[in-house]
Amino acid sequence: MASQTWVLTDSGDIEAERSIQISDRDMPSAGGLWSIQKRTLTGGLSDGVEVVEINNGCMQLTVLPTRGMGIWKVQFAEQTLGWQSPVRGPVHPKFVPLHEPSGLGWLDGFDEFLVRCGLESNGAPDFDAQGQLLYPLHGRIGNRPAHLVEVTVDDTAGTIALRGLVEETRFHFQKLRLESTITVPLDATSFRVNDHVENFGGTPADMQLLYHINFGEPLLRPGDKLVTPMNSIIDRYNPKADQFDGWNVYGPHVAGQREDCFYLELLTDDDGRTEVLLKNSDGTSGTSLNYDASALPCFTLWKNMVASEDGYVTGLEPGTNYPNTRTVEEQHGRVVTLAPGESWAADLQIDACLNSEQVQNAEDRISTLAAKA
Repeated sequence: MASQTWVLTDSGDIEAERSIQISDRDMPSAGGLWSIQKRTLTGGLSDGVEVVEINNGCMQLTVLPTRGMGIWKVQFAEQTLGWQSPVRGPVHPKFVPLHEPSGLGWLDGFDEFLVRCGLESNGAPDFDAQGQLLYPLHGRIGNRPAHLVEVTVDDTAGTIALRGLVEETRFHFQKLRLESTITVPLDATSFRVNDHVENFGGTPADMQLLYHINFGEPLLRPGDKLVTPMNSIIDRYNPKADQFDGWNVYGPHVAGQREDCFYLELLTDDDGRTEVLLKNSDGTSGTSLNYDASALPCFTLWKNMVASEDGYVTGLEPGTNYPNTRTVEEQHGRVVTLAPGESWAADLQIDACLNSEQVQNAEDRISTLAAKA
């Protein structure tokens, strides 16, 4: 047996089970101790949220098919990738007022480690000349439930792969389908996200996609540092600035402090890939993100250095564009157009738990890229 697939969610199957458990006992040939559990939460703002927990033997990913296949948390040993949002989540999309007049309703559900922003737009709220909302903050895809979810265990490759289909459609308008596959090697602290966005309509469609990858307490602390192969940088809130001291170092908690946001262009290797590293102050641990910058040419660093109670967090955000309004990004040619039947693809590799030697190796790789500046 090379692989086996189980369907976890199928919106066309009225008899589909609400709770499913799969483990190494169901496929001993894969080896190791692993498990996959699908369950549906009840009560509060989480009522009706489907959760898939993948435990590969040393790490657990909690994936939210109800929220666009976002990753809620990643847990290993005694550490957690994610953040302590003041929002009590995960929040079902029915409680997220995306199209409220301010355009900021998306924030009512924001508490994941990895949430996708898109697909029609992914930036700040955009309004027409009369003040009517055109595009809400960060788009709709993170609040669209997957209609099909399946998991495949491959005993030859030694992997667990969770695949979900999420559609962002409207009659008479665009028809986009996100196919996301999250692949987790057995007994490892890394995973990969492979996404395809297809225009399955009969007319051209525009898209934007940004990965809002968020790190907070207790993992993120003052003095931690982001290492990047930066080629250029702009301060979103002070675009004429020419001094950027401390832009990549995380400061102390300051209640009410304004967020910082920097737009970066990163250097790549010959295959068009780049890498960033978030490390602690003494370089003994960290997390790295390696991704295809030819598909995601824009990188945004978001820093929210506020009181713990308000959500001390940073966002590492590769995207097809920067999170300005859709109108601004159109003017700069940073919108992807897909012909009928055409697809766009990207992949990201996250190494969640690096030791001091692995942190140094990541820094060396990034230094090699940065030398091209």
